[in-house]
Amino acid sequence: MIRRFKEIVKSDFAGTVIDIETIGSFHDEYSDSRRYKDHQLVILGLINRNNIEIFCAEGKPSVAELIDQTREILGQLERPFYAFNSEFERGVLFYNLDMKISFDGELQWGRESKAKACKQLSIPNYDDPFFDRGIYCMDAWGKGKFDSAIAHNRACLLKERDILLKRGFRKPEELRFVGI
Repeated sequence: MIRRFKEIVKSDFAGTVIDIETIGSFHDEYSDSRRYKDHQLVILGLINRNNIEIFCAEGKPSVAELIDQTREILGQLERPFYAFNSEFERGVLFYNLDMKISFDGELQWGRESKAKACKQLSIPNYDDPFFDRGIYCMDAWGKGKFDSAIAHNRACLLKERDILLKRGFRKPEELRFVGI
């Protein structure tokens, strides 16, 4: 089953900010898409000029359903696409969807954390139960605490929107895709 959260939020930008939550581990021995090959998509979050939408798989049996829905949803979204760390989104989506999704804007400058960017730009926490610590979201999702995981993703989307509006974006760095 997929839990869907939708909230009307008016924002002044064109396109869609995408933020995903995953379970799995990084392969830091790689500097290409293989770094993300063991991450499994569990939450797809989107924010555009009109609303926030979050799609959360309720347990591992629902992940395949979320992946199918994600393929359909991505084809309907308004471009340009933005992400805080688009390499992560591109790598995870490549291995989960078997698709190369291009992003137009990177919100992260260098290797800064989202928490650091939010502090520098005076962006609020937006009731993030994990204060920008995605590892805690992964743990909560694994324990069936889907409301907390959704609250974290919602906060991430609002923070990323604010980063986009306050300082803009840069061109994403290239990511070399290595086949499955």
